Order: sequence, then C-alpha cells, then structure tokens
Amino acid sequence: MEEFRQTYLCLCKERGVEPQKSVLDKLQDCRSSRLDLSGLSLSSDTCTLLGCAFQKDTFFIELSLSDCMLGDEGAKALLSGLFYNTSLKVLDIKGNNLKAAGAEILGKVLARNKTLIRLVLDWNALGVWDEAFTVFCDGLSSNGVLTHLDLRNNQINHHGMLAFAQTLKHNSNLKVLDLRWNNIGLLGGRSLLEALQMNQSVEQLDLAGNNIPSDTLKALEHVIGRNTDRQSNMRESHGRTQVLKKEIQNLKQEKGRQFQNLMVTIDRQREEMGQSNRSTTIQISQLQEALNERKSAVNSLTARLQMMEASHALSEQKNHSLAELIARLKVEKEQLMEAQSRERKREHEDKVSREGNLIREIQNLSETNVQLKNKLEEGDRKCKSQQEQIFEIKQELTNTTAELKLKLAQAEDHLEIEKRRFKQGLEDMDHLREREVEHVNRHLEETEKALQERIFKLEGQRIQLEEELSKAKATCVAERSLAEEELNKARSQARQEKEEHVLSLEEKLRTVRNSLQELQLHVSQQKQIISEQQAKNCQQIIEADCLRRRIEELQQELSGKDQEKVAEVSRVRLELQEQIGNLEAEKIAQGGLKNKINALEREIKVLNNNHREALLDKDSEMSSVLEKLRLKEAEIKRARDDEARRTTYLQNAILTYVQSSPLSQSHSTNK
Repeated sequence: MEEFRQTYLCLCKERGVEPQKSVLDKLQDCRSSRLDLSGLSLSSDTCTLLGCAFQKDTFFIELSLSDCMLGDEGAKALLSGLFYNTSLKVLDIKGNNLKAAGAEILGKVLARNKTLIRLVLDWNALGVWDEAFTVFCDGLSSNGVLTHLDLRNNQINHHGMLAFAQTLKHNSNLKVLDLRWNNIGLLGGRSLLEALQMNQSVEQLDLAGNNIPSDTLKALEHVIGRNTDRQSNMRESHGRTQVLKKEIQNLKQEKGRQFQNLMVTIDRQREEMGQSNRSTTIQISQLQEALNERKSAVNSLTARLQMMEASHALSEQKNHSLAELIARLKVEKEQLMEAQSRERKREHEDKVSREGNLIREIQNLSETNVQLKNKLEEGDRKCKSQQEQIFEIKQELTNTTAELKLKLAQAEDHLEIEKRRFKQGLEDMDHLREREVEHVNRHLEETEKALQERIFKLEGQRIQLEEELSKAKATCVAERSLAEEELNKARSQARQEKEEHVLSLEEKLRTVRNSLQELQLHVSQQKQIISEQQAKNCQQIIEADCLRRRIEELQQELSGKDQEKVAEVSRVRLELQEQIGNLEAEKIAQGGLKNKINALEREIKVLNNNHREALLDKDSEMSSVLEKLRLKEAEIKRARDDEARRTTYLQNAILTYVQSSPLSQSHSTNK
C-alpha cells in the first residue's frame, strides 16, 4: 500500500499537481487490500492521477468510490486505468451520477478487464440514454468473469432492458443480478423472461419496484428457481464425476502397477530360464569333451592292441577293463541325460504353473473391471432415479403453486375489502402524525433551551472548580493521569452520543418533511390528472364508445397507482412510528446523559473545549449534508420533470388517438 502511495505522489510531482489531502489520509490509514474512498469529493486531476496509478498497481483487490460525485468526466479519467488492471476484483461506484459517458467507459472496462468479479452501480443514471446503455451492455456481453452486478435505481426502461436481455443471452457467467427500483415495465419484463429462458447461469434476481405484472414476476421466479436447481444438480454431478474420475484413476494406477509387477516376474522367469539353459549347454559341452577324450583313449588302446598281438592276454584284460569303463561311462551318460530331462520337465511345469497364475490374476482383474462397470451402471441408475424424483417434486411444486395462486386471489379480494376500511383510518393517522411531529419539534426546542441553561450553570461552576483544582494540583498528580484517561473515554462517549443523537434527529425530521412534501405533490398531481381525464371522458362519452376499453385500462392503472400510494403512506406511517419509538428511547438515553453530566461537572473545562471542536465538526458535517440534500433535491426535481413530461406525452397521445378515431372523423364530416 505504501508503494501505491509513493506512485501517487510521484505522479503528482511529475504533473505539477498538489496531492489531495483526504486521499493521502485514506492511503496512509489503509492497511489491507481494500481501498475505501467513499464520501470524498474527488477532483478531475485527482481522478486522472488515480487512474494512472491503478494502471501500475497490483495490490488492491477491492475499491469503494461510493458518493464521490465523480460525474462522467471523473469516471472516465479514473476508470480508464482499470482497462488492464490484474488485481481488482470488487468495484463500488454507488451514487456518482454516471450518465452517457460513464456508461460507455464502463462498457469498455468490462470488455477489456479480466479480473473484476463484482460491480456495484446503484443510484446512477445509466439507463436514461439508450445508446450509451447499449454500449455498456455490449461490453458486459463480451465479459467472461463478472458474476455479481448491482444496477439499482439507474432509470432503466424497457428499451434498455431489451439491450440488456440480448447481453444475458450471450453472457453465461452472471450469477447475482439486482435490478430493483427501475422502470422496466411489462415489455422489459417479457424481454428479460425470454433472455433468462435461454440463460442458465443467473441464480439470484431482484426486481422489486419495476412495475412488472405479477404473472411475469412469477414466471421469472420459476425460471430463476429452475436455474438454481440446474446449477445445484450440475455441481452435484460435477462432484460425482470428479469422485468417479479419481476412483477410475486409482484403478488404472493399480492395474498399471499389477501389470508392471507381472512384466517384472515374466522378465525374471525369462532370465532364470536363460541361466538354466546356459548351465545345461555348459554341462553338455563338458560331457562332450570328456567323451572326445575317452574316444581318443580308446583309439590309442586299439592301436596298442594291433601293435601288441603277443600280449593278447594283457590286451584282453585291458579290453575287459576298458569295456567296464565304457559301460560305466554309458551309465553315467544315461544318468546325466535323465537328470537333464527331469530338470527340463520341472522347468516346463514351473512355466505352466506360472502361466496359470498369470492367467488367474488377469481373470481377477477382468472381474474387478466388470464390478466397476456394474458400479458405474448403478450410479447412472441412481442419477436417473434422482432425476425422476426431481421431476415428481417439480410437479408437486406446480400443484402447490396453483393452490397458492387460488389462495392469493382470495387473499387479494380480502385485502381490497380491508383497504377500503383502512382508508379513513389512514387519514386520521396522518392528522395524528402531523400533531406528533409538532409535539416532537416543541419538545426538541425545550430540551435545547434546558441544555443551554445547564451549560451556563456549568460554566459558573467551572470557574469555581478551576480555583479548587489550582490548589489541589500538587497533591493529585498521580490521580490526575488516571482521571484524565477516564475523562477522555467519557468525553468521547458523550460527544459521540450527542452528535449521533442530534444528527439522527435532524436527518429523520428532514426525511419526514421531504417525504411528506413529495407525497403531497405527487398526490396533487395525480388528482389533477385524474380530474382532467374524467372531465375529458365525460365530454367524449357519446363520440368515443370505442375508447371505453382504453379508458378502463387507464383507470385500472390509476387504481394500481393509488394502491402504491396507500402502500407508501403505510410505509411512511410505520417509519414515523419507529422514529417515535426511537425518540422515546433517545429520551431515556438523554436522562442517562444528564446523570453522566452531573457526575462529570469537575472536568467541565476539557469538555467545553471538546464541545467547541465538536461544533466545528458539526458545521463541516452540516455543510456536507446540505450539499447532499441539494443534490437529492436536484434529482427529485428531475424525477418530477420526467413524470410531468410523461403525463404530457400521455395526454398528447390520447388526444391524437381521439382525433384519429373513426367516430371523430365521421363527426367532422357530418359537420
């Protein structure tokens, strides 16, 4: 992380730009592979320098840039450094007002980056411009790594959803997709359903707040459930195949070892046979040499017999002795031949027995192969039985879904009856809520006055305590260190609790006021639109009988909007009740704080200084909060302008349709 900080400083020196202090503080405090720059207002120069640094960086795995007010130019300068980054896996660009140029640069990043796994893009405006959003979708379709994508509150309409559906048909890596609080509508929901029927990788999909009909939502849930089941089955089958592959590899290794052992034994037997044959040939050669010597001796004796006829008796004796010797030699020769034949028979029998053992071992190996094949067939049968069970479970799910649909229809009828009953109660609750808000404001003003009075009293006591402390400094040096540590802890706790309490109250009051104003404006606009539509419908009843169906559809849509309004009012009411409960809890906490303040009256000097510092921090935080509120008000104004534009488009369309209708044309011809 220190290397990244040094590269950033070197780039600042090269380009003659002063480094941003907040960025340096974040880099200095960073001690992990996650860089959090959320909430910082980054300038264009800082964005370009960070982009250049990210081109060289290979350390950060996660980068958070939420609420940094980058805009299109800052995002283009910063994200261009992530084209060939090989370490970043998580990128958070929440709430940066990215528009056309931001969508295009994000598409280029997704097309070139090969390591990014998760991308958070909520609270932007990527879907406003269709052409730029198509560039983003093209980059996403060519990406083969991204698995988690968050596109909440990006104003994606049905045109943008058509392009996004085309990317889903080609992308097979996305697993988690969040599209809440957009404006997809009926056509976008249908195109998304068609794409997900072809895509088998998306396992989690969030579509709340998109004006999609319930039947398409149910179909999408069914498709996502099918994908999750398929992915789980694929994981199980992959695991089983891996186990079977390992078993087959082990069996192959065992067979190879057995075959090698057999080959080794066969080689040994061959070597033994060669040695035995060599020994027998040596023995036969020795016997032949002995026979040749004996033959030479016999020849010499016969010559002597021919030469010495006189000594016939001696020769007969010698012949007799020689005949005995020859008989003995013959007997020895026959014995040697029999011994050789016996040894050959034994070697032949050993060979036959060894060959039989080898054949038996081969048969045993074949039997083990057959058993393994049977096990594989049993595994296939089990897989088929499990698939049949899954099919039966799916049928049961379809039956249960049908029953649940009937129950939902009954429940919806019951809810409509109850909604009519609770409308009057809601109006009464609105009046009570306004009274409670006024009461809370009064109570806050009273508490602030009481706290100011308490502070004045404490300042008077502080002066007295300073005099006493100046007298007791010499005797309380050892105790002062311990007291200072406890005071620092208590001071930090009190300051934090007080700051959190004040900030939470201010934010809650602002949110409640803004929500009430928005709801009142929205209700007034809707009432004006409804009154205008009803007046026009009353005037054109006689001339536009063919348009009654269209008007009924518009009334149904208006009723749906009223239901949404009622739901929003109920949600706001629940939030107000929760806020009231929180205020009561905070009252109790204030009582505890008062007790702590009474206990910490001796250390009021340090607390007063810290209170001044806290006020300065509050001023800075209030300025930042006001800037955020200004941005939110601009976004709300833009949304209102969009709604007004849509209503004008709808009115113009109805007028053109009425003017182009055959009844109006016939009426004009009659006149």
